[in-house]
Amino acid sequence: MTQNPHPPPFPPAHQSPRQHAPSQQGPNPQGPSQQGPNPQGPSQQGPGRPPVLRSPEGERVRERPAGAVSGYFAIVAAVVLLVLALLTGAFGFFLTFAQPGAGIGLIIAGIIMFIASMFLFKGCISVAPGQAVVLQLYGKYVGTVRQSGLRFVNPLFTKNLVSTRIRNHETSTLKVNDLDGNPIEIGAVVVWQVRDTAQATFEVDDFEEFVAIQAETAVRHIANSYAYDSSDSNRMSLKDNADEITSKLSEEVAARVTAAGVTVIESRITQLAYAPEIARAMLQRQQATAVVAARQLIVEGAVGMVETAIEEIESRGIVTLGHSERSDLVSNLMIVLCGDQAAQPTISTSRNQKSG
Repeated sequence: MTQNPHPPPFPPAHQSPRQHAPSQQGPNPQGPSQQGPNPQGPSQQGPGRPPVLRSPEGERVRERPAGAVSGYFAIVAAVVLLVLALLTGAFGFFLTFAQPGAGIGLIIAGIIMFIASMFLFKGCISVAPGQAVVLQLYGKYVGTVRQSGLRFVNPLFTKNLVSTRIRNHETSTLKVNDLDGNPIEIGAVVVWQVRDTAQATFEVDDFEEFVAIQAETAVRHIANSYAYDSSDSNRMSLKDNADEITSKLSEEVAARVTAAGVTVIESRITQLAYAPEIARAMLQRQQATAVVAARQLIVEGAVGMVETAIEEIESRGIVTLGHSERSDLVSNLMIVLCGDQAAQPTISTSRNQKSG
């Protein structure tokens, strides 16, 4: 083939048949850079599909179990060899005064047994529940030991302890602009766990710092993609759609930390408020919106009460209302029902003077 399928970030030296496999399975190995922006606005569908961060060299190292045996026999053998080495060395030292050749031989045998016992001690590792040990041999990944207890491996292996327990990361209070451009303060907590110890060790430099930075990046992106508050019921907001927003936040954080072999269990927004410089203005706007909504509800209820009152008066034949009387009654009832203060009753004498 004359066409080169690899983009410039991929070094030509890594071209191999393994790199052509992702193109047959469906996912694009070139990462999120070719996904393009979401054609639908974030006001309706949110930030779109979160980008998946991957190593530019593709999937290189994945966790596999390492061959480890019980370490109790090794520790017993190491102790026995250590005792024999001390006894043999001491006996050889005293024997050198009588028989130098035999004494030196015993001292050398004691040194060999001492070195062998040290190798056995070095090969013993203690694995606690919720921890794993990543093994390397001269820079090459060998495997991971997850079985808890005392285990024995090759003494030449380099051992790196990785915690697989569930962890919390709470972001600092971030000051960002929401979709409407209003400055807000937002914070979140992410519950995560190491899923692949090989990825966590070799794919990123420091997986804990990587998770912390990517979590803050995801929180900023989510905050920029939605408005803090919205009067439109068809438009999602950070304040009114907390469950949907946290679900999207979990998806985005999980996509961003996949390269580190980390799985996100849960994420929650712990702090959400307007920035102090606009908090007073936003509070006044919220109060004004609440007053308008309350007034609208009061007016709707008052109209219904006036209509019911007129219908009851006419249906029972209490009095016959003309057009002017009906208008006066509606006006008076609306004033009484919609007024902020208690109405003061007044008596009109103009009609009595006309009748007299």
